[in-house]
Amino acid sequence: MQRDLGLSSDRLVQYLKVERAALQQERALARQFGRHYAGSWIEQRADGSFRLVAARTTAGGKAPAGVEVRQVRHSLAELDASKARLDLLFAQGAKVPKGVYSWQVDLPRNAVTVSIAPGAEQAAIDFVALSGIDAGVVRLETMDAPPMLHVDVKGGLGYLRNPGDGYLYACSVGFSVTQNGAPGFATAGHCGTAGEAVYHEPSQWTLGPRWGAFAASRFPAPGQSGPDYAWVRLDAGHALTATVHGYGQGDVTVRGSTDAPVGAAVCRSGRTTGWRCGTIEARNVTVTYVSGETVLNLTRTTACSEGGDSGGSFITSAGQGQGVLSGGSGSCKGNTRRSRSYFQPLNPILQAYNLNLLTSP
Repeated sequence: MQRDLGLSSDRLVQYLKVERAALQQERALARQFGRHYAGSWIEQRADGSFRLVAARTTAGGKAPAGVEVRQVRHSLAELDASKARLDLLFAQGAKVPKGVYSWQVDLPRNAVTVSIAPGAEQAAIDFVALSGIDAGVVRLETMDAPPMLHVDVKGGLGYLRNPGDGYLYACSVGFSVTQNGAPGFATAGHCGTAGEAVYHEPSQWTLGPRWGAFAASRFPAPGQSGPDYAWVRLDAGHALTATVHGYGQGDVTVRGSTDAPVGAAVCRSGRTTGWRCGTIEARNVTVTYVSGETVLNLTRTTACSEGGDSGGSFITSAGQGQGVLSGGSGSCKGNTRRSRSYFQPLNPILQAYNLNLLTSP
């Protein structure tokens, strides 16, 4: 976390204090501001320190201790409704224009941010206009690289599929789970379909012993929308641990699955690029991948990722599991500041398949 966020040890300590305060105060702020609430997030000041910011659409009133309050134009309800109109437009059959990558509620900017390719401004403007939402709510963001599914058509430290077409396909384990006592792990839906076998990868591209098979998987077809989640049921003889591999940074114990706030730091673990950290930029993000699938309700982060990292775990410093990697833009090579990764939140996976997350005190 210190490496990828560029923090000193003192700054990291100060950040963790603000993170704890954010977790404790987010719901209270929403209740206090009522219909005027416009969200809250963790923000880094120019001097490198962190603060908790809350926004509302009215002036005046007493600010909670330790919270900076800002007046903005749009309430969170307005922003969520506008984002939902774009989702509805797609659900009703409208095609997402080429070059329009994703859209999400952007709390710090008090806008619905639409991420696009260079030169796709007019296509994005037309798409937004078709939805009928207020153009003043929308902000366009140009991204250098499109979001792509992180399945490496070669294979992968994680697990492999060997469907018999001459290739090995690699993904990464998310979180250890059980279903009615049966052991397994949560991962991304695009990593495989129900019934497909998965194999241990003792070294890069080496097909090891069979681990088990996909018990269930959901991922939309091109032109369709849906979630990106799955779980693999392990064969007998394999043991589960309530940890996330730290790739030399120290393993992290999984203690729960409480959702972290926007602005919180998260780290992800994957077979291709190891341990990488970033911050949460937005939740409930709709992403259309270049291959045509639209995935709903993802969380966008500044952590980098690459092919084969898909399905890998996102976790906070306090050991709260956040989700499994779906896809991303950019890479972990060179300057990663413009890279983005999207994860499928963990709790909906647990609920969808009646899974119990393996945790440890």
